[in-house]
Amino acid sequence: MQAFQASIFNLITETSTHLPADVQYAIRQAKEKEDAGTRAALALTTISQNIQMAEENVSPICQDTGMLTFKIKVPVGVNQIEMTKAIKKAVVEATKQGKLRPNSVDSLTGENSGDNLGEGVPVIQYEQWERNDIEVRLILKGGGCENKNIQYSLPCELEGLGRASRDLDGIRKCIMHSVFQAQGQGCSAGFIGVGIGGDRTSGYELAKKQLFREVTDTNPNEDLAKLEDYILENANTLSIGTMGFGGNTTLLGCKIGSMHRIPASFYVSVAYNCWAYRRQGVRIHVESGEISDWLYQIEPQKEQAEPVDEIQSDEDKRQVVLKAPITEEQIRDLKVGDVVLISGLIHTGRDQIHKHLMDHDAPVDLEGGVLYHCGPVMLKDADGNWDVKAAGPTTSIREEPYQSDILKKFGIRAVIGKGGMGAKTLAGLQEHGAVYLNAIGGAAQYYADCITAVEGVDFEEFGVPEAMWHLRVKDFAAIVTMDAHGNSLHDDVEKSSLEKLAAHKEVVFK
Repeated sequence: MQAFQASIFNLITETSTHLPADVQYAIRQAKEKEDAGTRAALALTTISQNIQMAEENVSPICQDTGMLTFKIKVPVGVNQIEMTKAIKKAVVEATKQGKLRPNSVDSLTGENSGDNLGEGVPVIQYEQWERNDIEVRLILKGGGCENKNIQYSLPCELEGLGRASRDLDGIRKCIMHSVFQAQGQGCSAGFIGVGIGGDRTSGYELAKKQLFREVTDTNPNEDLAKLEDYILENANTLSIGTMGFGGNTTLLGCKIGSMHRIPASFYVSVAYNCWAYRRQGVRIHVESGEISDWLYQIEPQKEQAEPVDEIQSDEDKRQVVLKAPITEEQIRDLKVGDVVLISGLIHTGRDQIHKHLMDHDAPVDLEGGVLYHCGPVMLKDADGNWDVKAAGPTTSIREEPYQSDILKKFGIRAVIGKGGMGAKTLAGLQEHGAVYLNAIGGAAQYYADCITAVEGVDFEEFGVPEAMWHLRVKDFAAIVTMDAHGNSLHDDVEKSSLEKLAAHKEVVFK
């Protein structure tokens, strides 16, 4: 079991730090389709650079290493109890070494276990087979994309598409709508797995199972193969684009499975996955516990990603350098589309921080400051100093109930996150003189490289992801997508993509 535990640790490390070849190929294709100098091209270049940095640093591609889901096939008679113990030990060790962020939180107390163990986690699903070796597949699915999962009960009415009936065309409409509703909040361009039928639970499980398929495979069911091709082609006509910035590529892959259902229920379940599509698998010798084969092709990033700061965007005419603390005058001068390079001190704040600040003072002066929606991966070095292992943005919309009030209360001038925010925040930005800056979701190594020092931390009791980290940064790049004049790129893209979605209302499949 010691060798088996080491094999699982190696699987976790590889999955967290290195995208498989089929995923890298899909991202390269997307990059080739984008027009040079656009926001989408800028985002995809950052993503490519981040993939390369994660490989070189052997550090998480994205700071949200998500929920670990293991799917395991074992020969009859293998001791699954001992295997589970070994897997959990490997998870703990991977967390200690910074390959995983501590992500296991007690739902009742809010306490983070600190080691990615807890009731129901990690998810380990066993299946017996008649081979004499062990197959272990692992997927790391982050919270941002998990929150964009969606389940439809047919028949239903869909915005932009009208009635979706209990037939293949109704399924088509649901899947198209699932891509539309995700917008940029799931770190598009993304991948989707779809489960047709089953019940509420098994439908989602089938959908997630599709994410273990190869991006380039062909569905053995002819109707589903045609539907996969249709979705992949037509979802990209919505022009939601990478990070929701607009562009030619919104979806990188679509895989669909079907199962029987009871007559009263007809579910279409969609599991959304971000571009940081972290899944890998191994075959393991029963006797030795060592890895005999990797299930998804491994290859290093083939291209040398060009430096992001050398890209000149045709859409983003201005590049503005800001040093925190920032004045209201500087903020009022910014507009949607500006690329901002921030230097100075910024402060992280996620769900628990926002909730806490509503009723309490801040531990530091936030006047003119920058609040970063981020839950980093942090480790202490030999001298007891904090080291940032990964530090990309988290999805901002969760903070919508709080953000405007926090801006007003503390005089914050800039909020950094991903996916945009809602009408209340947009009004608050305009009233209080602040901007929303969209960083590139998943680019955890790229942004960690911008951090020159960790100057302190408050609320460690909230757990590493939810603590308030005080980070000194240099040339931290993000795009103004919501300005202090009431303009929102996210609103513009959503309205435009809804109009394009409506073009797919007519029956296609019978």
